[in-house]
Amino acid sequence: MVIAALVEGNSVRATSRMTGVAKGTILKLLATMGKACEEYQNAAFRNLSCKRIQCDEIWNFCYAKAKNVPAKMQGQFGYGDVWTWVAIDADTKLIPTWVVGKRDAGTAFAFMEDLAGRMSHRIQLTTDGLRVYLDAVESAFGSSIDYSMLIKMYGGDSQPDTRYSPAECIGERVVPIIGLPEAKHISTSYVERQNLTMRMNMRRFTRLTNAFSKKVDNLRYSVAIHFMHYNFCRVHQTLRVTPAMEAGVADHIWTVAELVSLLETKLEIAA
Repeated sequence: MVIAALVEGNSVRATSRMTGVAKGTILKLLATMGKACEEYQNAAFRNLSCKRIQCDEIWNFCYAKAKNVPAKMQGQFGYGDVWTWVAIDADTKLIPTWVVGKRDAGTAFAFMEDLAGRMSHRIQLTTDGLRVYLDAVESAFGSSIDYSMLIKMYGGDSQPDTRYSPAECIGERVVPIIGLPEAKHISTSYVERQNLTMRMNMRRFTRLTNAFSKKVDNLRYSVAIHFMHYNFCRVHQTLRVTPAMEAGVADHIWTVAELVSLLETKLEIAA
């Protein structure tokens, strides 16, 4: 019941009220379940036959917004801005990898290296115009990729009361980087839609609330559980199966009980 509540976008306190389980117990379950989900997906998502991958980064913050972080904590990861880098297969809608970190070159290199290690063959990759992708993609894939950037241009927002609304996209520019990417498949639409799914199904990503993560480790665990549920349990409306089934990683729709069984298996191994 706790996991089912969390993956449907409820906060820890709301989950506690709904289930009668203590907040501290929920946080302990979050940590152990998050680690189990992370380990399972890390092992399962290997030698994938994905063809078209889209990548993006989604912002949120831990502890406090960057401008409110105490001086003694400024510059430390986990205080202020945190970015979740996400890759999605445009065909199966599978999330093969993600990284919670900074929006910098080090995180970009780690993200691309991990993505490259999970693919079985050459892919077409589309990212936004973040410059750190350039060296990261080349380092991870070399010339064995068809890679392009899709740079979107946004108009200025003159309305202060709409600062949480997306700015108007006034144009976009395609920049082929490596190989021969097919123009009709150069898009970041699916991964941008995944950003909305994350904000809707993880309370920690919801804007203008006090449900933000206080510890970055708990954010990592929440993201791992979310993607485990998304990949294996949640039926995609277009595919009519789960992304893991469409990708050939699973042969049935997982229940939340099966998801929780990962934790039981991990405890049995530890014992």
